[in-house]
Amino acid sequence: MKAATLARLQEERAAQRPVVLLTRLTDGAEHLWPLDAVSDALAEAARAALGSEKAGTLTIGGEPWFVHPHNPPLRIIVVGAVHIAQAMAPMAAPLGFQMIVVDPRRAFATEERLPGVTLNTDWPDDAMAVLKPDGRTAVVTLTHDPKLDDPALDAALRSDAFYIGALGSRRTHAKRVARLTELGHGTEALARIHAPVGLDIEAVTAPEIALSVMAEIVAARRGAALGEPRPLPAPAEPRVSIGVGA
Repeated sequence: MKAATLARLQEERAAQRPVVLLTRLTDGAEHLWPLDAVSDALAEAARAALGSEKAGTLTIGGEPWFVHPHNPPLRIIVVGAVHIAQAMAPMAAPLGFQMIVVDPRRAFATEERLPGVTLNTDWPDDAMAVLKPDGRTAVVTLTHDPKLDDPALDAALRSDAFYIGALGSRRTHAKRVARLTELGHGTEALARIHAPVGLDIEAVTAPEIALSVMAEIVAARRGAALGEPRPLPAPAEPRVSIGVGA
């Protein structure tokens, strides 16, 4: 690879922008798509390579080209260093995901509890501003604490994250939807949130819930049919107290 091409490639990878390196095998000519203008046939091959994530040699326009996609890493940003996150951690890497756990509660976000996981102890709004979820990022909130979950969901809904999930019952989610609506999110955006999080496998334990979450993330990543957008829960009715001390 030419030094100039390598420098450009490294710049794009640092910025987490997907590119495809196209090398003509007959003379070593190099292009970075979509930065460089190429023929429609080369552009189509590059686009397909990004989707498949596979490198290989193709004959395009009667000439052999090596097509090498460079995608940003697949990531799962988990808010909450809880037991479900601990169970998700060993599943993430074999499935090709970098897992990042965000939790300002330093007693929970420790290397001992989450070995091999990238830990971020900033508040979620600050963490998400740095992490910048993109189209290869899943965001999952697990704390049940609006002070932690809501800022992360707000940022995720304003991003291209391919999956957004939130732990909690339908009643909890109804209250969450009301809060996020006040932050300016409409019905279509809020329907992106998978809540209750995970595929419905009647999960009960933390490892079972973790399995259901990871399965739903993989399904979303691979474009599997997950049904129609989830209907938003009805707003939670206010509790009415009758009598003193009720």
